[in-house]
Amino acid sequence: MFYLDFCSILNLFGSVSKKLVNKFSNSVNRLNILFVCSKNRWRSPTAEAIYRNNSRFNVRSAGINTSARKRIAATDINWADLILVMENKHKKRITSEYSYLELPQIIVLDIPDEYQYMDEELISIIKISTENILKNIKII
Repeated sequence: MFYLDFCSILNLFGSVSKKLVNKFSNSVNRLNILFVCSKNRWRSPTAEAIYRNNSRFNVRSAGINTSARKRIAATDINWADLILVMENKHKKRITSEYSYLELPQIIVLDIPDEYQYMDEELISIIKISTENILKNIKII
């Protein structure tokens, strides 16, 4: 069963999306995480591959550019409980283009676009960055 340490998350991020609170207040659902980068070719697909078989989460990846392999859509945002973006520009684009939706929490991982798909250093950075955020979501 999942539960949220709300005080930790509030202290870390300042607020928690209503969608995230509602999903885990009395639920055993898995967290839906959307990883986003620019073109959905290297960073976000790597993150998706890392967490694809993780029993704690359902994961997807998308890109914000029109040339993205898999372009982010409203259906992805509505599906997501949490969006982890690689750069601040990704968060800005999502909040601008999808302001009409109830957006889930969007957190910037600060991972620059300088790695190839499944690069060992990229894998390490994604794991460290993501786990630092997800440590506030407990599994019992």
